[in-house]
Amino acid sequence: MLAYIQLCRPKHWLKNILVFFPLIFAFKFDLESFYRVFLAFGVFSLFASSIYIINDIFDLKRDRLHPKKRFRPIASGKIKTWPAFLEFIIVLTAAFAVSTYLGATVFYLCIGYFIVNLFYSFGLKNLPIVDVMIIAFGFVLRVFVGAEALALNPTHWLLLCTFFVALFLAFGKRKNEMELLTVDKTGHRKSISDYTESFINQILVLTAGVSVISYSLYTIDPQTQTNFRTDNLIYTTPLVVFGIFRYFHLLYNKREGGDPVAVFFHDIPLIIDMLLWLGSILIIYFIAQ
Repeated sequence: MLAYIQLCRPKHWLKNILVFFPLIFAFKFDLESFYRVFLAFGVFSLFASSIYIINDIFDLKRDRLHPKKRFRPIASGKIKTWPAFLEFIIVLTAAFAVSTYLGATVFYLCIGYFIVNLFYSFGLKNLPIVDVMIIAFGFVLRVFVGAEALALNPTHWLLLCTFFVALFLAFGKRKNEMELLTVDKTGHRKSISDYTESFINQILVLTAGVSVISYSLYTIDPQTQTNFRTDNLIYTTPLVVFGIFRYFHLLYNKREGGDPVAVFFHDIPLIIDMLLWLGSILIIYFIAQ
């Protein structure tokens, strides 16, 4: 039973916490809003798990050659292909069923996420740059789903910031994969063979810088200042800068970062930084009231 749970990769559901961002930044803390966003979180987690399962089924041979992925339930032989496919059908059916409750727009956004990621699993992940763009697009969709569940319109700068931060983390993951697979890159992820270390390093610097700029512009956007009733949100930017610098430190000096979710779970300075960032946003908002 544990293997079937692991196949859904519940640890990676942390990525879906982005559906809560519209609720947090709009300060809609009533029970109905919490209920709808938690439901959206569950729906997106189910759709993401269905993609993980089908991806592991079709990547079985390649995963068995990977130094870390070979321990996954299907690659390690703990779960056979057909039981895994049955779990995929059950999880996907549940995702479709629950998503209809949140309205047509959320339903179509989730279908879009599922279709795009199917194309990703069946070939687009082998195309350099396209692979990470699709990953970043998936994170933007998470914010959209959270906003639509609450009937909100997210600001353009929030969406762009989400996109660039996701790009930054995705390229960080590619860098870590390149270091792990220095002997035979093409035997694992095909797109890795088309990346070079210098290219990845330049892109990481670029996306990190654009992430900070887009977040800063989000904080001074008129719509943001209207929502928060203050122009002091800009002072949370140093905490964002620290978080990015910390990830750079882990990526280059500690050789970590291949799994951003694991990093955010286990790195104490990053956890403290995120809590301080969230706390400072709440303090700024309530002082402004």
